[in-house]
Amino acid sequence: MNNAAGSLENYRAPTNVRLALMWASLMFLYIYNDYFSMYTPGTIEDMMAGRMGPLGEATTGVFVGVSMLLAVPALMSFLSVALPPAMSRWLNVLLGLIYTAVEAMTLRGTPLFFQIVVVLEIGLTLLIVWSAVRWPKQA
Repeated sequence: MNNAAGSLENYRAPTNVRLALMWASLMFLYIYNDYFSMYTPGTIEDMMAGRMGPLGEATTGVFVGVSMLLAVPALMSFLSVALPPAMSRWLNVLLGLIYTAVEAMTLRGTPLFFQIVVVLEIGLTLLIVWSAVRWPKQA
C-alpha cells in the first residue's frame, strides 16, 4: 500500500468477492437491457399475445428455461463466495464461457442499444473467466 501524502486508500477485494460482484453486475445489465427492450415497437403487443421475442410462444417450458438461465447469475453471486475456492473457480470458468456463448447468440437482429449492452455483458463474462483462471494461489 502506498502511504504517500494525498494518495487514495487502496483495497484489493478477494477474487471470490470480485467474481460475485461481476455476476451481480451482469444481472443488472440483463435487467436494464430487457427493460429498455420493452420500449421497442411491437414488444408490448407481442407480450400481450403471449410471445417472447425470438423464443416464440410463451409456454411453461420457455418460462422455466428463461427462469433457469436468469437464475444462474443470481446464484453465482452467492456461490462464488460460498463454495470452496477450487470449485468456485471452475464453476466460474465453465459458466462464464457458457454465458459468453449465450450472449453472443443474442447479438444478431437486435437494436443497437441492445447490442452495445450485450457487448458489455460479453466483456464481463470474459472477465469472470479470466479472473477465475488467474485466481491467485495461497502462499
